[in-house]
Amino acid sequence: MRKILLAAALAAALPAAAQNRFPTIPPEQMTEAQRSLAAAIQGGPRAAVPGRDNSIGGPFNPWLRSPAVGNLLQQLGAELRFRTSLPAALNEFAILITAREWSSQYEWFAHHRLALAAGLPAAVAADLAEGRRPAGMDDDQRIIYEFCTELHRDRFVSDAAFDAVRRRFGEQGVIDLIAVSGYYVTVAMTLNTARVALPAGIAPPLPELRR
Repeated sequence: MRKILLAAALAAALPAAAQNRFPTIPPEQMTEAQRSLAAAIQGGPRAAVPGRDNSIGGPFNPWLRSPAVGNLLQQLGAELRFRTSLPAALNEFAILITAREWSSQYEWFAHHRLALAAGLPAAVAADLAEGRRPAGMDDDQRIIYEFCTELHRDRFVSDAAFDAVRRRFGEQGVIDLIAVSGYYVTVAMTLNTARVALPAGIAPPLPELRR
């Protein structure tokens, strides 16, 4: 009941607190560079994601304000999502860990379904959303959780966490995990700063945490 009431309270506060700071740019008002970036976002591997509406939403609309930077960011994002050396479920788990650390409601909303579709157990995601160390993680999930949590909270990674990822996924896996974590910090920063709203009728999925 407490969780439901908190989500309702957050949803009620959303219109005043989370008004988008970057209005959508109509296609006819875009510059040539912005149109090129929009086409890159709408095409490529993202276009094949099930359920995607192919709009310029999420962090992409704010990034249109700096097309050269936005283009590099979207290219990096595509590399880290679709060509990473990490298994998809673990890659999405790392993204959810980042979303939880930054309390990025939109980031969690966008990637929670992708994580579950890739095979991350719903119970693991539910514990993470509540700020708990997930129970029932398998060995791979555990080493991803420990590495990413140390990286976000301590700004360093212990030898034990580093060695566990390196042994399981190799040195490329270590770098890919750092990169996806850092990239989605940038995404979360963009979403939170821009106040990108959740779709109409969607309550904030992450409860507020007290630390």
